[in-house]
Amino acid sequence: MTRIVLSTGNIVTAGPSIIRKPGTSRSNLELTNSLRSNFQAAQQDYAASPTSSNGNELHVQNNGHQVNGNGRPDIDAWTATEDSVLYVPRIDWAAAGLQEGRAQYEITLKLFFLPSALVEKRREYIDEALQLVMKELQIEHIDLLIVSFPGISFEGDCEWQADKINATMGNDDEEVTTWSALESLYEQGKVGRLGIAEFGTEKLQRFIERVKVRPAVDQINTKDCCSVPPPLVKLAKSEGIELLTHGDCTDILPSGTLRELLGHGAQGAGVLADDEHAQNGLQGNLIPEWVVKYTAFVNYRGVIENKGYFAGAELVKV
Repeated sequence: MTRIVLSTGNIVTAGPSIIRKPGTSRSNLELTNSLRSNFQAAQQDYAASPTSSNGNELHVQNNGHQVNGNGRPDIDAWTATEDSVLYVPRIDWAAAGLQEGRAQYEITLKLFFLPSALVEKRREYIDEALQLVMKELQIEHIDLLIVSFPGISFEGDCEWQADKINATMGNDDEEVTTWSALESLYEQGKVGRLGIAEFGTEKLQRFIERVKVRPAVDQINTKDCCSVPPPLVKLAKSEGIELLTHGDCTDILPSGTLRELLGHGAQGAGVLADDEHAQNGLQGNLIPEWVVKYTAFVNYRGVIENKGYFAGAELVKV
């Protein structure tokens, strides 16, 4: 069994981006494209194998690492293993951190628990994701942590139908149990505010009656139902919960997508073995577990300075 952590690095590449209202479409393209781009950039740091005068590729050492026959550097050239975790790509922690003092930023995390992951390991996922972001930004606390549970969406022909369907989604007991781990972070001062995603009126009402620390934010997507249901607006207002919208994909990293990203296809990173490259890559069943999106917003300038993703997965040998 191998733990794998994937990262995009800072995807704000052309200077800080201006804050804009969320888009209307939900997609995981930002995540997948950013991961793919970061993989390729890391591989390019170890230039492709040179060719001989007749055009044949030479298998030579490059920066001390063997280049394989398809032009990619060996896996250990651009990835790193630390504390039994494989980082894809390797991360230069020395270059991490924000440009200004911590007080200048509003830092938000959104943690997605994926459907293929074990519910009983969610506390571990929370700790792992939070520690990675804190290490990447070199901070000791975040301002807002929003959690997205699997199997919950806010979709329907109208806002009333979406709200009604939403009430039957997810698993209340599992969500409340997971929330207790987040409450611990809040009580320790590591998280300033807690939030949830895709909770309609009935589901939100049941939830706040069972938790100790009530969510400060409920983030929903209204693309398919036009507007926020009035009962939800009323409940949120009475409970002091801020309603936000988003454009995130509910199942942000399916197993097939992750395998394609790490496989030997034209746009894959060549980390996982396949039938044609059985001896060139890692073998096993790949299980996506969580994704965290982080954003560092510079308060006084109204811009995003740092934005990126981490993703955790398990490779289980068969």
